[in-house]
Amino acid sequence: MPSASDKLAPLEPGLYIVSTPLGNLEDITLRALRVLKSASVIACEDTRQTRKLLEHYGISAQTVSYHEHNELTRAAELVKQIEEGAAVALVSDAGTPGISDPGYRLITFCVRHHVKIIPIPGAAAFVAALVASGLPTDSFRFSGFLSPRSGARRTELEEIAASPRTQVYYEAPHRILETLADIVAVLGPQRRVVIAREVTKMHEEFLRGPAAQVLEELRTRSGGVRGEITLLIANAEPEELAAAAATVALKKKDA
Repeated sequence: MPSASDKLAPLEPGLYIVSTPLGNLEDITLRALRVLKSASVIACEDTRQTRKLLEHYGISAQTVSYHEHNELTRAAELVKQIEEGAAVALVSDAGTPGISDPGYRLITFCVRHHVKIIPIPGAAAFVAALVASGLPTDSFRFSGFLSPRSGARRTELEEIAASPRTQVYYEAPHRILETLADIVAVLGPQRRVVIAREVTKMHEEFLRGPAAQVLEELRTRSGGVRGEITLLIANAEPEELAAAAATVALKKKDA
């Protein structure tokens, strides 16, 4: 691998959306490393977190913070720099910027100003979790985070009760037990789920099985549930689809 001191061809002006590792620092592409080495500036969700990655690969680059609290002002500053000839690399703390992480506002701002956008693909937690889940991958929906409020969350679960697709969400560790309890109540104790925890990290774990069984397994853990979690819910089985159709027909009849 070329060292950080090797001369690299300059990047053309634009916004480079750079995917970075979820946990294992080896999970980064050669192209991503080249862009980070050559960028005029790296916009980071947390400069301290990104600095660990840059130092690991011997990259000395200017960094600026870009997070949910300064997106509006910083986006305009970055677009101005690009229009003046800069190559700006956008990174989040882990994974792909814009996927439940800051980035969307800057990207749309670039689109409105006709600034070139170059994606540098790589790791995304929900994709890694999905392909290792054992659930169908031919048709799925990623929906970010479920509502933190139980009532709204149950409504969201009701909406996917008869879905033929695998459902993928991120969930906070302090809410996962409540969310699983709502899945049992709304979708039934036998609906298959997968909990992908700390994907690519030292304590990576996959829990697969009926929702009630997975819930009970997590409840028995004395230390509680920790780490970053991707929650996957299996598509409805044929009998569940039939039951959902009958419920809809009954509601229409009553109406």
